[in-house]
Amino acid sequence: MKTGKIIHRFTAKDGREVILRTLRWEDLDDLLELINSLIEEGADIYYDTKKTRDEEVDWLSRAIAQLEKGNALYMVAEVEGKVIASSSVTKRRFSCEDHVGNLGIIIKSGYRGVGIGTEMMKTLIDQARRMGLKILTLTVFATNKIAIHVYKKVGFKEVGRIPKAIYRNEKYIDRIIMVKEISQLKG
Repeated sequence: MKTGKIIHRFTAKDGREVILRTLRWEDLDDLLELINSLIEEGADIYYDTKKTRDEEVDWLSRAIAQLEKGNALYMVAEVEGKVIASSSVTKRRFSCEDHVGNLGIIIKSGYRGVGIGTEMMKTLIDQARRMGLKILTLTVFATNKIAIHVYKKVGFKEVGRIPKAIYRNEKYIDRIIMVKEISQLKG
């Protein structure tokens, strides 16, 4: 898929216009600000130290390469010309699992609870189907109740839990594994 391709437009519940599109090089500074704002916030994500510009350049170059090869979809949400959320669906690497995609999504504080996450998830699921995927998986901190609610709302089901898999702020947190079958499997 091409970089910067608009996939969907919609109006959030708070009236803001949102564009969902594939990422592009020009998103670098916004993406760095997004991830670092979540780290500062102490959000329930796997990173806990701020990313450098060089680290973000490395990540973005790999993401764009995967996007252009068709091995992944990297999609951002843009509001008023600024990236406020990022998401991805990446195909599993081994041929025996190439019907399975891993999903991830992050949303900046101030843009949650207005339907952006739900709309992004629905769009990711639709795009994953177009990529030929049959099953989507994700993992989430057990403490991230809002995200879990959104995932369940779009049809993900908890299929497993790794007790105390995450250690953050001197406490252990379970990692929940969730799955959604998006196309009928034969066999």
